Amino acid sequence: MTFLPDLSTFLQFAIATLVISITPGPDMTLFVGRAISEGRAAGFACMFGAMCGIVVHTSLVALGLSALIVASPQAFLALKVAGAGYLVFLAFQALHKGSAFSPDMVKRRPRSLLKNWATGIGINLLNPKIILFFMTFLPQFVSASDPHAPGKLFFLGLMFIPLSLPVVVPMVIAADRFAVLLKKSPRVTRIVDYLFAGIFSAFALKILTAQAR
Repeated sequence: MTFLPDLSTFLQFAIATLVISITPGPDMTLFVGRAISEGRAAGFACMFGAMCGIVVHTSLVALGLSALIVASPQAFLALKVAGAGYLVFLAFQALHKGSAFSPDMVKRRPRSLLKNWATGIGINLLNPKIILFFMTFLPQFVSASDPHAPGKLFFLGLMFIPLSLPVVVPMVIAADRFAVLLKKSPRVTRIVDYLFAGIFSAFALKILTAQAR
């Protein structure tokens, strides 16, 4: 199937997705916080909302990047180089500031699952960092000269969801223990930060050296 990337590219994408998924951020904070304060169903509803947001972001970004490839492969390559710079910036931020994780630990009266779903999709869609991240993250795994690049962008973007579920679902199920672990063990979050920084620095270096040849 033409939209499938080669195995090496897919494995690189899968590793990066796992690191992103385990790195504490607004989405994870919401899932874990709601699971603790309102129960697992609330946490899963928020998670499902955020995943729906990922589908929207992936579609918009993949369509935009696909149009750019058709209009100007050179501009797409320039975006990849700029994206490499952004990944270096994210790596620096992870090392310099670390991960912010402060879930709601207070028990509250449960909201409806629909409201929690809406909160999840709202947090995801209204976060400009998400679309900026996807715009710089996805291009690293396709070539502007690949005639099947648009299909691969859609495939990889949507694969972000099933690849992240094995990480996110256990976090919601064991939300209280997970939150306590991160709060009591700053070393754990720092290890994740270093993993995040290392992997994305490697991706940035890969694309920059490839363009320099």
